[in-house]
Parts: sequence; C-alpha cells; structure tokens
Amino acid sequence: MKAFVIAAFLAVAFADPKVYLREQFDDGDEWKSRWVESKHKSDYGKFVLTAGKFYGDAEKDKGLQSSQDARFYSMSTRFNSFSNEGETLVIQFTVKHEQSIDCGGGYIKLFPGELNQEEMHGESSYNIMFGPDICGPGTKKVHVIFNYKGKNHLINKDIRCKDDEYTHLYTLIVRPDNTYEVKIDNKKVESGSLEEDWDFLPSKKIKDPEAKKQDDWDEREKIDDPDDSKPEDWDRSEHIPDPDAKKPDDWDEEMDGEWEPPMITNPEYKGEWKPRKIDNPDYKGKWVHPEIDNPEYTPDSNIYKYDSNGVLGLDLWQVKSGTIFDNFLITNDEKFAEEVGNETWGVTKDPEKKMKEAQEEEDRKKREEDETMKDEIKDEGEGEEEKEEDEEDDEDEEEEKNEEETDSNLKDEL
Repeated sequence: MKAFVIAAFLAVAFADPKVYLREQFDDGDEWKSRWVESKHKSDYGKFVLTAGKFYGDAEKDKGLQSSQDARFYSMSTRFNSFSNEGETLVIQFTVKHEQSIDCGGGYIKLFPGELNQEEMHGESSYNIMFGPDICGPGTKKVHVIFNYKGKNHLINKDIRCKDDEYTHLYTLIVRPDNTYEVKIDNKKVESGSLEEDWDFLPSKKIKDPEAKKQDDWDEREKIDDPDDSKPEDWDRSEHIPDPDAKKPDDWDEEMDGEWEPPMITNPEYKGEWKPRKIDNPDYKGKWVHPEIDNPEYTPDSNIYKYDSNGVLGLDLWQVKSGTIFDNFLITNDEKFAEEVGNETWGVTKDPEKKMKEAQEEEDRKKREEDETMKDEIKDEGEGEEEKEEDEEDDEDEEEEKNEEETDSNLKDEL
C-alpha cells in the first residue's frame, strides 16, 4: 500500500504539464488563422503583429499590438475546451504599454468553450478576467474577476499593476483548494483564499437579530468624580480692564463719550471648571453585538472550478493604442509557467531595456545637435545683421563726408 501511494505521488509530481494554450506568434502571419475578430461591431480596432519600437529579439518578441486610438478591441483564439476540476489553473501572458498608456485595458478574458467568437462583445459571459487596467493616475490596478453562478465578482484587494513602457509578465494561479496567487514578473504580489478575498458566498457569521444591548449597559470607562467640587475662588472673568491704562489728556467726553479702559486677559482666569475623572465602577466595556451562524451560508469547495474553458479573448478599450500582448499560456503546472516566463519575459527584459535606453540616448544627442544647429543659425543671422548694420553705418559716414566736401566746395566758389 505504501509503495502504491509513493508511486502515485511520483506520477503526479513528475507528470508532464498540460498545456491548453501556448501562443507566441512565432510563425509569421499564421496567427490570423487562429485568432478571430468579432463582428458584433463594425468599428473594432485592428491588431497588428510587431515587436514594437524596442525589444530583445525582433522576431521572438512579436505580439499583437493595438494600432488605432480610441477604439474597442475584440479578438479571440480557441483551444480544446477543458474543465479545471481537481487541478491547478494557470493563466499567463505578457503586456507592453510602449505607448506610455494613459487610459486603457491590458487584460484578458477566459471564456467557456461555447462562446460564439464572431459575436463576442463587452457583455459576453466569461469565466475569468485577469490583467492590468490603467486610466489616469487614479486607476492602476490588476483585475482579478471571477464569474460565480452568473455574477461577476471583483477581488476585494487592490493589486497595483506596472505602468511603465516595458514588457511585464502577469500570472494568475487558481488552485483546487480554493486558493489563488497573482504574480507580476514571476514574483508573488498577492495571494489568499477565494472565499475570503471575494464575496462569492454569504458571511459565515451574522449579527444575532435577537440580541440587544441592555438598558443598564454602561460603556463609559471614566466618569466625573461625584465628590469633586469647584473651588470658591475659581470663578474669575476671562478679561478685565487694564489697571495700567490711563485716559488720554486730550479725551473729550462730550465729543468722545465716556472713557473706558481697554480690556486685557485676566492672569487669574482658570477657564471652565470641570470635575476630575475617575474609573467608572459600573463600566462593562464596549458592547459587542453577538454573532450567530448564518443560516444562508453554505460552504462551496468548487468555487475555483469551471466546467468549460475554451476561448481566450482580448475584449478591451484603449484611448491611446500601442499595447503589445504576447506569450499567452494556459496550463495546469505552476512550475512550468514560471519556466516559460523566464524563457520569454526573463530573456527579453534586459536587452529590451538596453535598446530603449540607447534610443533615448540617441534622441537626446539629436536634440542637442538640433539645439546647437539652431544656435549657430541664430548666431549667423545675428552676424549678418551686424554686418549689414556696419555697412549701413559706413554708407552713412560716406554720405556725410560727401556732403561736407560739397559744402566746402560751394563755400570756396562763393
């Protein structure tokens, strides 16, 4: 029996990963035969295959890029439908907002196999929606939305997405023990329980509707000391006439009225008297509403499960286009997904950054050269103006000299 258990364990541990979808766009235009654009609307934005303006490898880093501003996008790819019952579900892909996105989605949707791809649209029922969403400085989050019994449920936690222009790897892991994990760039950024972090089920406990706080329940921790009394000399006015003030010599009571000294703060004023506080002998603490088991709560060990997963779609809106989607993977193996992430995003991230920095440096040098050229042209222009001014001055001096000679000649003749 023991040998059988060990053998079964080894079989599971070393089983080949199930790969339901792996799309890296490495076969040229053949992707067009695998991806279907929805015809639900006639003005959906177009995706193009490109590695973008900067990359690690011009061919390997090609992905689907949104190409038209202020458009909805709706395209999907189908794979053999499967149920994730009893096994881990891993969804992974890369996103590059090389356009420095201001408002738009970078997420995917996992649909059931019966989806009509040509009729896919924003209201089409999906199983899972996952990935980054950015709109202005206030929305920079990773969506993790599950459809449970016909209703979409958003995660109760805030997961911040990457908002730079580089490629990033997004991974969602859903396990058959109803736990989950979200990774960005192969590093865990969030994890927990499906039941606790989403509102799939009613609360386990509710406040007892029959319980009420007793009328004599005293929540005051401190009370006024009944034996404390105000001192007889306590009452003093807050302001008093200034004893050092004198009526001005030129004060005319008929004209100015009766003189009154100005008021000053009374140094003997003690403020409002309050009795000292003592511990309340009747204090019972803060009343806590007792809870009871919620009769409407029923545990569900299958929250994680979807009977049919068969289509992955890009159904989103972008104000500023330019996002590149690549390296789609759906599998049942967390370790395999991590390895694929390292082989794709992990390999390209540094060369991609190096290429972008080189482009930025080249742009900086070009701007400096342009500024230098502008300054030289400006200096030449100013030099020409000065030369023209000097020539005009010479001409004026010559004219004055000629006029003086003419005047002198006239005088000699006279």
